[in-house]
Amino acid sequence: MQLYTADLLWLVKKYQLCTHLNADDMQIYGSCHPSAASQLQQWVSSCFDEVALWNWSNRLQLNASKTEVLWCASSRHQHQIPWTPVRVCFDFIQPASSVRDLGIYLDADVSMRMHVSRTVSNCFAVLHQIRSIRRSLTRPVLQSLIVSLVMPQLDYGNAMLAGLQDNQLSRLQSVLNAAARLMFSTRKHECVRPLLRDLHWLRVPQRIDFKLAVLTYRCLHSTAPQYLADEFCRVADVDSRWRLRSASTLTLIVPPMRHSTIGDRAFLAAASHV
Repeated sequence: MQLYTADLLWLVKKYQLCTHLNADDMQIYGSCHPSAASQLQQWVSSCFDEVALWNWSNRLQLNASKTEVLWCASSRHQHQIPWTPVRVCFDFIQPASSVRDLGIYLDADVSMRMHVSRTVSNCFAVLHQIRSIRRSLTRPVLQSLIVSLVMPQLDYGNAMLAGLQDNQLSRLQSVLNAAARLMFSTRKHECVRPLLRDLHWLRVPQRIDFKLAVLTYRCLHSTAPQYLADEFCRVADVDSRWRLRSASTLTLIVPPMRHSTIGDRAFLAAASHV
């Protein structure tokens, strides 16, 4: 199986593309300047042809009908993205404005609006169902229901939300506020900070920072995927900085990014900063 995987990775790298392999699907992706998008589109189509041939030779089948194509760029460069269908084997796939990847919705402008909207909608639907049986539950049982049914949806993949705009984070915070008010049966306009403090619940921005800190800790202690751990660089690893006080700590170097609106949200930059 490892030999087959190595052959498949070699096919993708031949077209200067990258890939992630999951249990039953595969992600092929690459990056380019907006002016070279047509060339990248041709490479992707040619890569899919060879991947489909490789699957056929190994008694597998590439399901082109379930294949999705997403062009990602900042809102300023959205007009430069080609919206012509991308050929995948014998099918032509129209680029989508958002796709669902491992339970996380990715938008074409990397704004995460779709993911935030779906998360808020699902969480409030669960809270509405719990509210309907509120009078029949004790407070410990009610807290157990909220922690087990609402919090996992709120925290799932929240490391992807680092650096989001305040208006997006406030929508997620409204779920946390509603859950706290439901716990204590308080009114909508009452101050929620004492309630969150009593429940020992972090606010949404702090929950995101906590998730980044945990992932970074695992990367530094070799319990995270290697492709994540290899990207970090300690201050102590740089020869010109080994005399600094920070060289005796686990301080990480925050890499400079060209675009602060999107680049600073990358895992390497956001995790190193936290």
